[in-house]
Amino acid sequence: MHPPQSASIESRASWTVASVSLLAMLMAYGAPWITIVALSDIATEAGGARSVPSLASSLAWYGAGIGGIIMGRVADRIGTRWTVLFGALMIGVGLWLSSFGPNWPLWIGHGLFIGLIGLGGINAPLYVYVSRWFDRRRGSAMALISSGSYLAGAIWPSLFERAIAYVGWRQTMIWYLFLEIAVIVPLALIYLRHPPEVLQPARTFSSGAGHERVLGLPPNAVFAMLCAAAVLCCIPMSIPQNHLVAFCGDLGISRTIGAAMLSLLLGTAFLSRQLWGLISDRIGGLRTVMIGSVAQTLSMTGFLMTQSETGLFTVAGIFGLGFSGIIPAYVLAIREHFPASEASWRIPTLLLFSGMGMASGGWLAGLMYDHFGYYAPAFATGIGSSILNGVVVGALVLRMTVWTRRAAV
Repeated sequence: MHPPQSASIESRASWTVASVSLLAMLMAYGAPWITIVALSDIATEAGGARSVPSLASSLAWYGAGIGGIIMGRVADRIGTRWTVLFGALMIGVGLWLSSFGPNWPLWIGHGLFIGLIGLGGINAPLYVYVSRWFDRRRGSAMALISSGSYLAGAIWPSLFERAIAYVGWRQTMIWYLFLEIAVIVPLALIYLRHPPEVLQPARTFSSGAGHERVLGLPPNAVFAMLCAAAVLCCIPMSIPQNHLVAFCGDLGISRTIGAAMLSLLLGTAFLSRQLWGLISDRIGGLRTVMIGSVAQTLSMTGFLMTQSETGLFTVAGIFGLGFSGIIPAYVLAIREHFPASEASWRIPTLLLFSGMGMASGGWLAGLMYDHFGYYAPAFATGIGSSILNGVVVGALVLRMTVWTRRAAV
């Protein structure tokens, strides 16, 4: 339950911290977009295999998820400021290494440095950190900072496309690493101080608290369902984000237009995510995930129904509106149904599974394109995964509704 408004921990400083975290996310998540925009160029150097750069992007997502669990524990001990500083420097190292090209330098640079110890030190620790600055409007705050990756996708692809056209993707990586470090490091040093939320000691099973239930079920059973749902929803979420520029190229649409289309998709996602945050503050995290899942499924079918430039711009915008509220709503659901003392491991673990879905979707689409020679099977697979996600989340929402009525009685 939320404390009374007079006892709220929220302040002007809370929103300052959230805004700074958004900017840090914007810069950190700019790094992987270089490979996505240059996917066709890098694939040409790898013998035409689009699965090679797709795997690099996937490894960045896998690494960020696994690293988030490790660095979340580290942030609890030494402070989020220091994991963010370290992560920013490691992203720079990863970009430098990736600039040596496919295959292994690109994979190691993205998987280990950009993902595991780069984004891993920034993404999950900042989710937990910012959640501890808010109580009444936590959903809106989570929606804001989680928009960093979408804001990065809205801003950087068109800029990267121009830079790649002039100096190539390798030099673009080198230039960006200096910009990313120059922005994040001073922000972390100045603004990321100790949060106001006071944590109670973590519950243990030996104390008997482990028998407490969530929605009438064992807590870890509910958490496992949320993690499975996160994988299933993020597989279709990642396919257009990773392959839209290349998909447009296959249809004879220029890379400049494809990058603009991707920017529209993610710019729409950024703006609509703020609306989803307000909605989640009113109806809760699980119901918001359910609505977003249905919207994503319906909009995903649009990529199978049109191949015109105008049609794809329309579908991209609708897709951005639909899927954007899902991930922060998962985080809000965890804070609503589990103790604050467990946030430092439950939130990074959930983000690991969502990252696995993002990684799997992008890589799977690349593999399916290499096998079939076109993207329709990949989009169809994404639609099926989104439907399964709706089934899992729908079961939890139904359980929550029934359990709430029983508790009221």
